[in-house]
Amino acid sequence: MGYDIDSPRQAGTTRRDALGMAAVLLAGGALSMGATGPRADSGSDDSCTATYDPEFEAALADADGEIPEDADRGIAPVGPPGRCALPLRRRYRVTTRYGVRGNWLAGYHTGIDLAVPSGTAVYAVGGGVVVLARWSGAYGNAVTIRMPDGHFVVYAHLSRIGVRKGARVHTGAWLGSSGATGRATGPHLHLEIRARRHYGSDVNPVRYLARRGARLW
Repeated sequence: MGYDIDSPRQAGTTRRDALGMAAVLLAGGALSMGATGPRADSGSDDSCTATYDPEFEAALADADGEIPEDADRGIAPVGPPGRCALPLRRRYRVTTRYGVRGNWLAGYHTGIDLAVPSGTAVYAVGGGVVVLARWSGAYGNAVTIRMPDGHFVVYAHLSRIGVRKGARVHTGAWLGSSGATGRATGPHLHLEIRARRHYGSDVNPVRYLARRGARLW
């Protein structure tokens, strides 16, 4: 359905894409995939307008420097298949997919927005060390985790944070509750996975998780 994008450069809308989407809509509209799977709902505005936030990026850099490199020792790496989990355990709607072109500083949406009611439990897709767990500017209340493979995961717009900076968490650990804090138009989870700490080093979360046994879509 267009959510398996290799890179942001491939996310632009073409005439063929538009015709294909029109055909899908004529064939039946939104897609439903069971009690715990996603639904595509193009009419929802539960998404985010968060973009590059220099204060958050500076705080993340400082915090990462304070966390020892071996702090995640003993936490299973997320590389092998089946080592990742979904961040939500209830039905959600994909309201803004990864790579969509827009007014973000990167030129595209750097994560994926999963709309759920405020207060929905959010879980770690992989184990790691909590680098930041605090108000994070445009991302609102957010938890950022550094995983053993070097990737960073940002769980943004939370209504409640349930972990502390420096905590070691394992795959599936409860991190907090979804919300609409920061630059958000409605309650949802913005899930962003970065290959490195820096903004703009993001990877496709759908593909990253699918290769490790967890399918968002």
